[in-house]
Amino acid sequence: MDTNSSQVKTNYPALYTLVVVFFFWGFIAAGNNIFIPFCKNYFQLDQFQSQLIDFAYYTAYYIGALGLFIVSTLRQKDIVGQWGYKRSIVYGLLFSAFGALAMIIALKMNVYIAMLIGLFIVALGFSLQQTAANPFAVLLGDPKTGTSRVNLAGGINSFGTTIGPLVIGYALFGTFAKVEDSVIQSLSLTKVEILYIGVGLLFILAAALFYFSKKVPEGINNEPIEKANKALITLVIMTILLLCMFVPVFLSYKSDAAIKIIELQNLIEANPTSGLVDHYTQQIKSYAFPLEQNRMLWLLGALMVIIIGLLFANFSAKKNPEGWGAMRYPQLVLGMLALFLYVGVEVAIGSNLGELLSLPEFGGLHSSEIAPYVSMYWGSMMIGRWAGAVSVFKLAKSTKHLLLIIVPVIAYSVIIGVNTLAGFDMSNLYFYIICIALQIGAFFLSKDKPARTLLVFAVFGAIAMTVGLLTTGTVAIYAFLAGGLACSIMWPAIFSLSIIGLGKYTAQGSAFLVMMILGGGIIPPIQGKLSDLIGIHTSYIIPLFCFLYLIGFAIMVKRYLHDQQIEVDE
Repeated sequence: MDTNSSQVKTNYPALYTLVVVFFFWGFIAAGNNIFIPFCKNYFQLDQFQSQLIDFAYYTAYYIGALGLFIVSTLRQKDIVGQWGYKRSIVYGLLFSAFGALAMIIALKMNVYIAMLIGLFIVALGFSLQQTAANPFAVLLGDPKTGTSRVNLAGGINSFGTTIGPLVIGYALFGTFAKVEDSVIQSLSLTKVEILYIGVGLLFILAAALFYFSKKVPEGINNEPIEKANKALITLVIMTILLLCMFVPVFLSYKSDAAIKIIELQNLIEANPTSGLVDHYTQQIKSYAFPLEQNRMLWLLGALMVIIIGLLFANFSAKKNPEGWGAMRYPQLVLGMLALFLYVGVEVAIGSNLGELLSLPEFGGLHSSEIAPYVSMYWGSMMIGRWAGAVSVFKLAKSTKHLLLIIVPVIAYSVIIGVNTLAGFDMSNLYFYIICIALQIGAFFLSKDKPARTLLVFAVFGAIAMTVGLLTTGTVAIYAFLAGGLACSIMWPAIFSLSIIGLGKYTAQGSAFLVMMILGGGIIPPIQGKLSDLIGIHTSYIIPLFCFLYLIGFAIMVKRYLHDQQIEVDE
């Protein structure tokens, strides 16, 4: 590692540039929640097909992290450490800029699959950036204040998730006003092209600022990595099996049954007043249900690959830890599954929100009207993260307690203010402050203890999903939005609980955890396909199951760490 890093004064220009990078991670990720219902109407997709946006975006994180791990293992050196954090971020930014170019070409072609490829490339660059960004933020000044810089960047990332839906919604619909879903197919994608031109240029500008800054440390790390051949083989096999599970789902859209369904739908559209419409509709149902069931089974198979693969690793490592590297520790393996489900539930709630709000009992909103709700959902992450950042600073107990009340209210006011300035009527979300009050109570209950924090917020999330499933209208909308409040502080809690006690395997364990961002690419499509079968409202049982596992993990990890003489909440 660069030994002079501790003498480097805070490089504010580089830090502000890095903050912009964090901002765009959140901006594009949350903006996808608007892009999903838009594409569903624009390209006439089912709910599962629309969720492939998340599949492409978050799978790229997994593929990127796995690729770096494979190369590092073969070379016996951390490839990102060899390049240096500075250069790695530059490479990642340029790769994302190339993805933005691919996205622009895809938009001009007006081809959905091409857009998915563009998003995949953008996210591959993000994967490399994220691997290097957190340690790089520490190197931009005194290491003692590194945590504050990371939290600053994380807070700006959350601000990006708040305004991303608004900006991308405006680019898609050309207005903040209501646009009927029936006219979406006739809209132009020119403004989206302009948006991605701007995003691509900003990626290039950020890369140039990093590359040409002489004051920014390189962040070189030439330490050898710990061997984990069994873990590598397991991950590669899991990846191959995941591919085997998803390919039949994709191919099923070209099957004889799928083609017959399209033909019958075309007949209905061509002759809507024909006496045969009911007959055609019954035929569609007879073809569709078994087809959708098969697709659902394959998708559940993909989920089981992750669950069984990680449990196998945990069981095998207990019998013989040699060759498993960081996976010899149960807190890491179970934490990988926890992070997989956490990212999955975080993305799934927001990504399926547009379809939920289109139901009459949830307001019957059009795609152009959901932006403030998506903004509030992702803004809920910002509310929690801003409140969580209070614990970073050395404050008097009374001051800290006061800020735990004030900061969430300020963050909530920012969300309301930004959306109001955009011209949205936010009166339907004024009473959401009640949910924020419950979150504040959860912060006081958690007492800055990681296992307790995860348990309290996972219970909060499970209760919110249960209320949402059992009700409709405003109460249910608030409950599902509160899922964002529950998820807001889970990443640091799960991450710290998973890598504590790993010693020399800490860096490797961190890399394994980053791979589990894959959950954002698998859980949302599963919920999307389930919604095609049983309805979007009932499909929110998927997030409930995810929160239930997180409750179990919070309880189990404390016991596993206790067995290693680590009292994590003491």
